[in-house]
This record gives sequence, structure tokens and C-alpha cells, in this order.
Amino acid sequence: MTQPRPIESSALFPIGQRRERLKFANFSFARTPAGQCTAEVSLEWEGVLYVGRAIGQSSPLGDFRVAAEAALHALADFGKGALQFELLGVKHLRAFDENLIIVSVSMREGVKLTRLVGCYLAESDTRRGAAMAVLSATNRVLGNYIAAQ
Repeated sequence: MTQPRPIESSALFPIGQRRERLKFANFSFARTPAGQCTAEVSLEWEGVLYVGRAIGQSSPLGDFRVAAEAALHALADFGKGALQFELLGVKHLRAFDENLIIVSVSMREGVKLTRLVGCYLAESDTRRGAAMAVLSATNRVLGNYIAAQ
């Protein structure tokens, strides 16, 4: 005979536990008639939005780079100078009939330098996918940073 199970909370994070990741809140991308593009990424942590913006020359690869830089600027806003990020590269691949965005990021925390790689399967919006790939690359180190706070 089985014991009745207590009703579990439907909350994502039980009381007393903290979320260990920033939440991707919003992404916007626009091009000007002059060939410039702007990207804005908003990340949420404990009710506070951290916004990153980037501007650059619009091109197929330039758009990805601007979107990824905006995500890194939002992360820098969150880290308040404790974590410094640099985008080393962005690559768009077609694999298995899907769009795959791969980013390479370096992170400096004090004197320690770490190289990170992240990827994202972008079904439709590949520029948003570049921002998500940055979060994929940085999730583990950000989780450790958050846990140490």
C-alpha cells in the first residue's frame, strides 16, 4: 500500500532556495537606414533588470557580434565590475538543418582569466540566439558567482 504524498508547491524555487541563474527578460534589435544596428538585452535578477546595449555596423556576422556584445554589457552591469567579459568571436553554423550560434568569451575575475564557449540552437531569430549563446557560455561561472554572494 502506498503512502499518500504531500502536495508539492508549484513554485520553481522552494522557499529558502535561491535561483542560480539570471533570467533572460527581453531582447530587441534594430537597423538604421545608414547601416548601423543596435541591440538591447535585459536580464532579471531578484526583480532588478540589468540592461546591456551595443551599437555597430550591420552585416550578417556584425549583427551577431552586436547582439552578443549587448548580452555581455548586461552581464557586466550585473557583475558591477567584479566580472569582466570580452567577446572573442561569434560563429553561425548550419548543422542538421538548424541554425547554431557559437560564441567564445573570455572572463576576467580578479587576476584569473577563463575562456568560455557557449552555443544556442536558434530556430528563427539568430541575433537573439547570439545573445542566448553568451548566456550559455557564462551560466556556470555566473552560478558560482551568485552562490558566493
